[in-house]
Amino acid sequence: MESELSVWHLISNAGLLVQLVMLLLGLASVISWALIFQRLQVFRKAKRAQVEFEERFWSGMDLGQLYREVNAEPTPFSGVEAVFRAGFKEFSRLRQQSRDADAVMEGTQRAMRVAFSREQERLETHLPFLATVGSTSPYVGLFGTVWGIMNSFRGLAQVQQATLATVAPGISEALIATAMGLFAAIPAVIAYNRFSAMSDALLKNYETFAEEFSSILHRRVHASEQSAA
Repeated sequence: MESELSVWHLISNAGLLVQLVMLLLGLASVISWALIFQRLQVFRKAKRAQVEFEERFWSGMDLGQLYREVNAEPTPFSGVEAVFRAGFKEFSRLRQQSRDADAVMEGTQRAMRVAFSREQERLETHLPFLATVGSTSPYVGLFGTVWGIMNSFRGLAQVQQATLATVAPGISEALIATAMGLFAAIPAVIAYNRFSAMSDALLKNYETFAEEFSSILHRRVHASEQSAA
């Protein structure tokens, strides 16, 4: 009886549709865990890169020198550095083409917004998949359970005397689908909420840096305009 109710025995003897549901949930769980570990590394590296770059930025280093260094050797996963490079590159280019300080700052801020959007897209990559797995896996597992229990009751109709021994295997294999659905959904939901919070925090820091950097460039371009006048 125990061997008949072992997990592997129940899975191997489940109906074809229930097995397909279990396979789908198993694949979703494996992919989710792979994405969880991958995203965790991305967010850790992005946070570390942000702290290191801001230390260099606020150390008093010349912005032109800092730009040449980070442009020659870009730091992977550094969103704040990408915003800086985009803004300073556009600022330098527009200053050579125009004496209008407002036009220079408008173009610079636009370039930083584009870089910010790219970093936002990069940080939020794969999060919709985790959200989908977290929200749909319990229902997929429940579908497999309902189908398995329905088949069990259909089988009971062909038995003269129904006992617990005849009902237990069918119901047990059906409930495994629900368990697998929860096993896939719970880590995905936790990871999605955690990564969403981490993404929001990083993007808020990027946005704050962009505003502070824009203020620095604004003072610089207006100071140059006044000295030229």
